[in-house]
Amino acid sequence: MAPPVFMGLTGRPLSLAVSTVATTGFVLFGYDQGVMSGIITAPAFNNLFTATRENSTMQGFVTAIYEIGCLFGAIFILTFGDFLGRRRAIMLGGAVMILGVIIQVTCKAGSTPLAQFIVGRTITGVGNGINTSTIPTYQAECSKTSNRGLLICIEGGVIAFGTLVAYWIDYGASYGSSDLVWRFPIAFQIVFALVLCIGMIWLPESPRWLLTRERYEEGEAVIAALRGLEINDKETQIQKAIIMDSIKASGYAGRKGTPLKAVFTGGKTQHLRRMMLGVSSQFMQQVGGCNAVIYYFPILFEKSIGQSHNMSLLLGGVNMVVYSIFATVSWFIIERAGRRNLFLWGTVGQGLSMVLVFSCLIPGTPTAAKGAAVGLFTYIASFGATWLPLPWVGYPFDLRKLKLTVVQLYPAEISPIKTRAKANALSTCSNWLFNFLIVMITPIMITNIGWGTYLFFAIVNACFLPIIYFFYPETKQRSLEEIDIIFAKGYCENMSYVRAARELPFLSDEDIDRKAKEYGLIEAQEKEELEVLGVDSKMLG
Repeated sequence: MAPPVFMGLTGRPLSLAVSTVATTGFVLFGYDQGVMSGIITAPAFNNLFTATRENSTMQGFVTAIYEIGCLFGAIFILTFGDFLGRRRAIMLGGAVMILGVIIQVTCKAGSTPLAQFIVGRTITGVGNGINTSTIPTYQAECSKTSNRGLLICIEGGVIAFGTLVAYWIDYGASYGSSDLVWRFPIAFQIVFALVLCIGMIWLPESPRWLLTRERYEEGEAVIAALRGLEINDKETQIQKAIIMDSIKASGYAGRKGTPLKAVFTGGKTQHLRRMMLGVSSQFMQQVGGCNAVIYYFPILFEKSIGQSHNMSLLLGGVNMVVYSIFATVSWFIIERAGRRNLFLWGTVGQGLSMVLVFSCLIPGTPTAAKGAAVGLFTYIASFGATWLPLPWVGYPFDLRKLKLTVVQLYPAEISPIKTRAKANALSTCSNWLFNFLIVMITPIMITNIGWGTYLFFAIVNACFLPIIYFFYPETKQRSLEEIDIIFAKGYCENMSYVRAARELPFLSDEDIDRKAKEYGLIEAQEKEELEVLGVDSKMLG
């Protein structure tokens, strides 16, 4: 019997297809982060949308309203994600984005163009919120062993590549007609969205999602296809058994969805703590100042450092090249350095960069301002190499066989299968909520407090250090099942989870099963499931 095929592919080519399509979703995410940077202050844009001319509040609102749409998209997945499945949700997200783009680029003078643009931008955000809440989980649950690790980790790095493309398209379009200046960069998003929608038609559903829905034959077929094996192959059955054990332990088997209150439970599974780790990583990524730089780099150069609009666009493009290069560097150091160290080093780098920026802006001289420009470049380099990929994508390089090493997205890897979709969506809600806050207030802060904006971000980054040091366990080279054991160990042995992760050796499949029984993890999760459903376990026993 030949291995099952999807899109006419099986094994490595199919894994490559899955990663390519999933990665396109993050290129689109990065593109959306950068596309308004060169448009929001462009004369052609301001002439049509007159309320944005020299109005920092309206500029912030028009740019930031997109994040509110993303928040709604994340909430939608929080509510309906388990019902839709990963594949259909991604196709829906791409289609919604295309609709939003069409509404934006068809704005015309003489009606209410700004209202139409805001509606279209919000709808586009809804689609992106759906995708960013779903794609990391889909990629995680379709990933095989770590010989695919480098390919998988590209998903996070291409966020920077998408932003780079947006900046340079903005710069090139700035030399065109008044319509080309802003319509073409926005319309270009459709290219990525079409790849996402069309590609997902032929790709498989997540095997873990299929197995949780008791669609066992389909789940087996996907596992076999992703590994290029026959359905009856021993490795296929081992992988299925490992997933089924994880599903059974979670109390998720056969359920149509996990109730939201399951995310807020503790005990040996530590669902609440694990959800908060994911949410806090997204929160800190946003309020650390990344989108103040990514969304508004040209504005920062124009208003803080005194460059012309054209030069600011050009320097913004160069800054995004630096951003992309350092995002690529993270691919090769993540498993050597580990997540904790990169979180800590990145925070120090970002904080010191912001100190350099505000210190050089205080004198108010052109010479000193050049130092501030250097600080913005070092900030984006630090962010690209560390904080950019960490809350979104983790990189598996575990060379041990038969491991489901799928450490994609810190919130997705840190949460168990039972609450993964809900916790992932909550963390993404955190991302978009605070993304909106920073994108909304940054132009206003620059206008009103100048260098104090950068002082604020320097202080915020300093506050992150103790939180990361004391509460963030290391998960490098760990399978999802091992991460469950880390939290059970910390709870049962009454030790910090950081210490539990440090002391727990790498486990084989047999070790995972033995440890789960040792800590009573399966029994605890079954009891917790009954409590979530409102059933007294004593009545059953």
